[in-house]
Formats: sequence, structure tokens, C-alpha cells
Amino acid sequence: MGNKNKTISFRVNEDSFETLREIAEERDISLSAVFRDYVDTLVAHDGQVRVVPEHELKQLQQSDDDSESFPPKVKVPKSFIREHERLELEAEHLREQLEEHKGYVNYLREQVEAQDDDEVIQLEDLDSGERDEPSFRLG
Repeated sequence: MGNKNKTISFRVNEDSFETLREIAEERDISLSAVFRDYVDTLVAHDGQVRVVPEHELKQLQQSDDDSESFPPKVKVPKSFIREHERLELEAEHLREQLEEHKGYVNYLREQVEAQDDDEVIQLEDLDSGERDEPSFRLG
């Protein structure tokens, strides 16, 4: 089964809406993208997301206590990072190949379109026309 997108709908007061719109404009993204980013962050940190003023954030980041660290930190194995980088390189290579193939297909289309109609023999014309040449049969 594919991963289908779902729609979430809720109401906010007008002041909050205007503030969210300003945030979206500052970040040069859509209002929907603001919510998607928040939801992605919430899901990625298993619901452990807090909104704190910047001065408190600086204090939390300087704190040595792991239970109070914010944002939460996750250790990722180097093998995972290497595999991710390898897959990114492979994806980039495949994109380049795709662009090359698209270019070649476009080139072939241009070649076909550039040819005169007299040079192109349609198979339908061969079947429906009278036979000027004798047919050969292999015995």
C-alpha cells in the first residue's frame, strides 16, 4: 500500500492566523508548509517538541543535563549516514542519466520531425498498395 497524504482541518483565531501568515511570509513558504514542518518535527521527536522563548532556548542549549537538552539529540550510526550519502549519490547519478535519456529522446524526435515525408515509408502504405515487386518464397 502507498503512503497517502491526509488533510487536517482546524480553526484558529484571527490574531493567531495573521501571526502564522507572517511567519510563513518571513520564511518565504506557504502557510501549509509551516504546519507540515511543525508536524514533521513533532513526529520526528515523538511528540517531544516544546515552544520556548529564545532566551530560554539558549539556556537549555548550554545545559549539560541530557534530560533537559533541547532540541532533543539522536545518535545515528555512521553506517546509516554512509548509506544515506551513497543513496543520494546514486539518486543524483540516476537523475543525470534520466536527463541524458530525455535529451536523446528529444533529439530522436527532432530527427523524425525534420525528415521529409517522402523519405518516410509508412508500413500501412506497404500493406495496402499493389505489389509492384514479385514476392519471394523460401522453399
